[in-house]
Amino acid sequence: MLWLVGTAIAGNGGTLPVAPSSPNANHTREAYEFVLLFAAFIFFGVEGVLIAFIIKYRRGKRGRYDDGLQLHGSTRLEVLWTVVPVVVLALIAGFIFVKLPSIADAPAATAADQTTIKVEGRQFYWMFHYPNGAISVGTMIAPADDVVNEDVFAPDTDVLHSWWVPALGGKIDAIPGRTNHTWFEAPAGEYAARCSDLCGIQHTMMLGTVKVVPRAHYLQFIDERASNPASIELGQEEWQNVCAVCHRLDSAYIGPALGDNPVLTNAKDLSTILREGVGKMPAVGSDWTDDQITALVKYTTALVKGSNGG
Repeated sequence: MLWLVGTAIAGNGGTLPVAPSSPNANHTREAYEFVLLFAAFIFFGVEGVLIAFIIKYRRGKRGRYDDGLQLHGSTRLEVLWTVVPVVVLALIAGFIFVKLPSIADAPAATAADQTTIKVEGRQFYWMFHYPNGAISVGTMIAPADDVVNEDVFAPDTDVLHSWWVPALGGKIDAIPGRTNHTWFEAPAGEYAARCSDLCGIQHTMMLGTVKVVPRAHYLQFIDERASNPASIELGQEEWQNVCAVCHRLDSAYIGPALGDNPVLTNAKDLSTILREGVGKMPAVGSDWTDDQITALVKYTTALVKGSNGG
């Protein structure tokens, strides 16, 4: 009953993964359902036999200290419960090995129909690097219905993260000093992403979004972002997905309140804090470019003036 209640109140389909929007996610779901079928069959079979034996061989009117019914081994049963699990495991292994290539390997695509985006995991945000050098923070912009290859990594000085967009495939670790690869091919839409590996005090705030748009819109976005690398839009992304993870303007949070802190409008001081860290705050922008710092200062200056009614 508890199992059924948990399934009923789950908001993402209960015991099943979320609805897939990419071929590799679909194949992952099929593998999951195949394994679940055997697991459910074995679970209910074993529990059913256990309950039947409890009822059949209960003590009943037998004295508390009398010996129970004496049973001897059965060669047929012993062979059966050895062979059946072997067959089940062989079926599962065979099915998974057939599915693995379609999960791990991106389908063939022309150069015009595929894109490679680098996914960088940082404490405590996601940063995306596009082929032309453009950058976005928190939200990945990707072309619809095209193969999108993802190179997932973390800086040498960071910690282990795990990039996971449930609707677009399995999670992939962002390991310091190493690059892992995954892919997706999805229709236009927005897909929730998160870090699925405990990476520190604000791990639960390390969220992200994959925004899949028509390819023309994707190209327009990366062209505009590359031509204006210090845009206030990038600064807003940095504030919302990096600074605001630990800070608020008007009250202390994980870190102190920043509303009346002059560092928000001082590019030199802000650059030092972001690149070197201070106190318990890690160097969240240790490899940020000058343009990224400028973008953040543009936004925080406007933010502070706005919050003060200026």
